[in-house]
Amino acid sequence: MSIILRVWLTLTLTAASSSAVAASAPTLDLATTLGSLLLVIALILGMAWMLKKMRLPSMSGQKDFSIKRQITLGTKERMMVVQAGDEQFLVGATAHSIQLIAKLDTPLEDESPQQAPFGAQLNQLLKKNGHAK
Repeated sequence: MSIILRVWLTLTLTAASSSAVAASAPTLDLATTLGSLLLVIALILGMAWMLKKMRLPSMSGQKDFSIKRQITLGTKERMMVVQAGDEQFLVGATAHSIQLIAKLDTPLEDESPQQAPFGAQLNQLLKKNGHAK
């Protein structure tokens, strides 16, 4: 008799708890969603604050060091003229190393080629391929 009573009590408690969970399910889903959203926003803000505090070095704003010219030789290889202070260097760069090729005796002059606007370049390309009106 005690086994039947235990089974009956277990089934009754399980049914009662499942109906209580079903009644509060929409509230639980909304609370879980809002809690997850707040957690993600807090993580993003925390990571942004941490990156700001780390002050990673950047290449912007450095007047004495710049890349004057570069040419791509392959998918990850390039040759560059780098200016450091008043001196210029010819440097080869790959994915794994950077090698000094030569120090330039005569520095390259700053020439800024006139860039055509994107629309003009596109029209020129279309005319070249015979697609323009």
